[in-house]
Amino acid sequence: MFTGAVTHPAPPTDVPSAGTPAGSTPAPGPGAGRPRGVRRAPAAWRGVAELRADLGSAAGVVLSLMLAGVPAGLLWWALAPRADFRITATGPVPVGMPSPELLVADDAVLALILAGAGLLAGAAAWFLRRRRGVAMVLALALGGALTGIVAWQVGELLGAGPTESELADVGAVVTTSLTLGSLPALALAPVTALIVYVAAVLHAPDDGLGRTEPEPAAPAGSALS
Repeated sequence: MFTGAVTHPAPPTDVPSAGTPAGSTPAPGPGAGRPRGVRRAPAAWRGVAELRADLGSAAGVVLSLMLAGVPAGLLWWALAPRADFRITATGPVPVGMPSPELLVADDAVLALILAGAGLLAGAAAWFLRRRRGVAMVLALALGGALTGIVAWQVGELLGAGPTESELADVGAVVTTSLTLGSLPALALAPVTALIVYVAAVLHAPDDGLGRTEPEPAAPAGSALS
């Protein structure tokens, strides 16, 4: 009688399991191709990390747009129409034929200047490929608002009206002040910048907005090999 142990042959490794077509390779699991213990960061966390990385550049954009308000104010002061008056014993008399729409013209000139500044700001911000994202949108909104405020204050400071002593000087010629009559005109700089930037975002070919990431630093050992 045979008393040896009975052994069963191991199943062949190339036999497909149930539910898997013959000749096909089983699909890799969810964790395949990733080192064990390493998890991909959630999308929300990646967005926060990206926002924090862009804060420095966004602050630089805000500062640059605020400083851009100075030449914008100078340009408003140089281009805005104003009227001259000659001081007489009976009161100021207009020199020439000043337009009755003088104040509206001043507002229109500043609005056009701020719209042009916003157009340039939105286009320039889009070319900062490594900083495209939410931080840049916030920087354009805040920086554009500061551009309008600074331009407004610079223009009115340089285009101040005549003083009381000048108005009492008979025979002197004084110039009307440069005054903004419509404060909503200051919103044209941020609104125009955002329109340009968002229009570029809508035409971006991918969800990453073509954003370029910095090259990862090479390990120290690779330089010695």
